[in-house]
Amino acid sequence: MKKRVVLSGYFGFKNFGDEAILSVLINKLQQDKHRITVISSNPQYTKSQYKHIRSVQTFNIPDIFAAIRKSDVLISGGGSLLQDVTSLKSLFYYLFVIFLGLFLHKDVIIFAQGIGPLNNKFGELLTQTLLKNCKYVSVRDEKSLELLKSWGIKADLLCDPIFSTQIPHYKKTNTVAVQLRDFQTMNEDFIDRLAQKISKEFSDKDIEIYSFQDEIDLEVCQKFEKAVNMLNPSIKTTLYSNLTNSEIINNLAKAEYLVGMRFHAIIIGLLAKCKILAINYDIKVEKLAKEFDLPIIDLKREFNNQFAELKNQNTKITSTKVQSKQFDWSGFNSAIN
Repeated sequence: MKKRVVLSGYFGFKNFGDEAILSVLINKLQQDKHRITVISSNPQYTKSQYKHIRSVQTFNIPDIFAAIRKSDVLISGGGSLLQDVTSLKSLFYYLFVIFLGLFLHKDVIIFAQGIGPLNNKFGELLTQTLLKNCKYVSVRDEKSLELLKSWGIKADLLCDPIFSTQIPHYKKTNTVAVQLRDFQTMNEDFIDRLAQKISKEFSDKDIEIYSFQDEIDLEVCQKFEKAVNMLNPSIKTTLYSNLTNSEIINNLAKAEYLVGMRFHAIIIGLLAKCKILAINYDIKVEKLAKEFDLPIIDLKREFNNQFAELKNQNTKITSTKVQSKQFDWSGFNSAIN
């Protein structure tokens, strides 16, 4: 049965991970012939990426109200929407959209989210109250599952939906992909140390540097490229910015190595059978690296033997683990149908 579905998330900001999750959701819903409206910060951009969808602006409350009122289902997610580390205002915004769905008696689905941290007590209480009234809740990590259990909320634990991304098969090229982003502990010292190590270890390879979200990533990527060029002007470097998701995926599919910082960059690298070195800036990256036995470096600590581990990595073993990550749509299908 066709349903009218509204999608709420961090969409339209051209953030690779969130846009990739949106792509997975839209592909799934369109396969099942549902009608889709996306709440987006940039409705024109979002509509340009997909056929046959509607989009309303993130802060146009009358349009959002109207879209939800006409819908059958509201889906909130994925990613880490329900947390107050980014900002309390952000948490209250996503909770407000969920509240609208419940207030208008729609089926509300929480899709593969990471819940928390929630430091504000009122925000925590509000999150708990609203989620108890949702039709279906799924989370992407054990910590979120345990938190919801402590609240008396039943939830499914799923792998990240990006694991269902289809990766094209290309012959590997002589490239090292480096994906960086800004962060509160990112500093010039780390950029210089990484540039020195990559210049030394991969002097015979092309270095491709990726900015996934230019307002956060681009400046750091530019600094890194400059540092590499100063250390070894003969190394060929290319800095990519403002790419579409499919362009990023196609490029990473060809890379032999990936030195990656963002969680979803590492997942794409795993799917693309790259040899991967993770940069630990967040607990989710640390957990992902441990799960797949990837070498990991820290923004503050000195490097040890991680680059040797990177070069000796067995991608066949990693690929076997990746293949076990099948996204389970059964609970979602039951809830929406």
